[in-house]
Amino acid sequence: MMIMKIYKKWQARFLLTVLTTILCSSCAEKKQSTEHESRPNILWIFLEDTAPLLGAYGTTIISTPNIDSLAKQGVVYTNVFMPAPVCSASRSSIITGVMSTTTGAHNHHSSRTKESAIYLPDSLKTIPELFKNAGYFTFNNGKDDYNFMYDRRDLYTQDYRLHPLYGKSGVHLSLDTLKNHQPFFGQIQLKGGKEIFSNTFKDNVKTPVDRSKIVLPPYLPNHPVIVEEYANHLDAIQITDEKVGKIIKDLRDNGLLENTVVFFFSDHGMRLTRNKQFLYDGGLHVPLIVADFTKNINTLTPGTVKEDLVSGLDIGTGSMALANIEIPNYTEGQNMFGDAYKRNYVISTRDRCDFTIDRIRSVRSKEYKYIRNFKTDRPYTQPTYMDFDGIEFVKVMHQLHNAKKLNSVQDIFMSDERPEKELYHLPSDPFELNNLANDSNYDNVLKEYSSVLEDWIIETDDKGQYPEDEENLKLMLGIWGKHAINPEYDTLRKKYPDLEGSLISLKSEPSKLIGTHN
Repeated sequence: MMIMKIYKKWQARFLLTVLTTILCSSCAEKKQSTEHESRPNILWIFLEDTAPLLGAYGTTIISTPNIDSLAKQGVVYTNVFMPAPVCSASRSSIITGVMSTTTGAHNHHSSRTKESAIYLPDSLKTIPELFKNAGYFTFNNGKDDYNFMYDRRDLYTQDYRLHPLYGKSGVHLSLDTLKNHQPFFGQIQLKGGKEIFSNTFKDNVKTPVDRSKIVLPPYLPNHPVIVEEYANHLDAIQITDEKVGKIIKDLRDNGLLENTVVFFFSDHGMRLTRNKQFLYDGGLHVPLIVADFTKNINTLTPGTVKEDLVSGLDIGTGSMALANIEIPNYTEGQNMFGDAYKRNYVISTRDRCDFTIDRIRSVRSKEYKYIRNFKTDRPYTQPTYMDFDGIEFVKVMHQLHNAKKLNSVQDIFMSDERPEKELYHLPSDPFELNNLANDSNYDNVLKEYSSVLEDWIIETDDKGQYPEDEENLKLMLGIWGKHAINPEYDTLRKKYPDLEGSLISLKSEPSKLIGTHN
């Protein structure tokens, strides 16, 4: 009898333990599920070469209903400037939250071979890696274009293509598959301004912008070819608008939109004289719209316009903050959504672009832009890829300059000389035309901004102050051959007499598909 009582007592305790375990497990799973569902998806709609010439930014001759709708749902940032005015240097900065000049990834199309490899420090993780480590599913539909070596499996889970010059690019991952992969951090790459390179570009433009209403910035001549280039950019934005509309619709149709924060932005400004590859606002100023469809983020009030000064570095760190991921202390980006967020300056850099070697730095506030040209022996218009790719507006600018048909403002950039220092008062001179660096009334301003730059160079150990490694220059000389005229190539020509132009096929080689999807 006693044994039976003990057995029943033990049995009751056992059942109670089992039930408690099941209940606790269920609660834990429910809590984990709730936490999982409460973490927002972060989606970057990432454009190429696109200026903030949108309805949301005051452009009236363009039709962008889908982007305008995104703006009404979100926050429009009007003072966003990129770390660099060329794709790979800018993207290498954005994806790490660290200036590419800090990591040595600042020269365009570098680290494309084993011999020229540039590695990030082991302690530095990219933004998608940090999301992945936090339990997010990560993907990037389209180009990476990072100037450092990386195992793409560490960043993204999808098949990708590898090109010897243009790097890695993710193969399209359909949004309907993401229903089983939440929360996600994703990038969808759109061509933006590069839509004009498509063979079907003109056919895809449903309502071309009225060319007669184009008003060019004063540094560009009113020539039909220049007007057409500018108008093509606006038409490319209209094509982009349709693609944005499709992305939002796909998110909504698959039940993903209501748990997603969408970032819409470009890697740098539009392709035009004095814009792309240079540190004037035309090369650095980009659109940024952040739309919170979760409606849970107090700092993202729909229909808001913010004039805060923002660096492209802050997009990645801000995204992490929205996902409650701890921002590493090595990042140079800031939480753009934090209560204490405030940038006094944005620093931007330009170094080698393809075969064209240069070094320019800028410090921008809301009031002034300071530009330091380190290689004043080279004209602004030293040869670039655009001179040899048959781009009409480049030819026209040279023709008008040679024929002395440019006015004094338009001809400044075409000069064979350039100053060491440039200073512009932006409220009164938004196109950065009146250089105040030699005006004694601005001596204190010049001193302040030059000190900011000098301190930054020392603090970050700006790698642009050192000669580039030989292997990356060999790659450029091998691809571009006789077009690589900078003196840095002279030594290589003597050392490797058979190298010049021998690698030109790398530009046109097809990408190789690599399967990595799990």
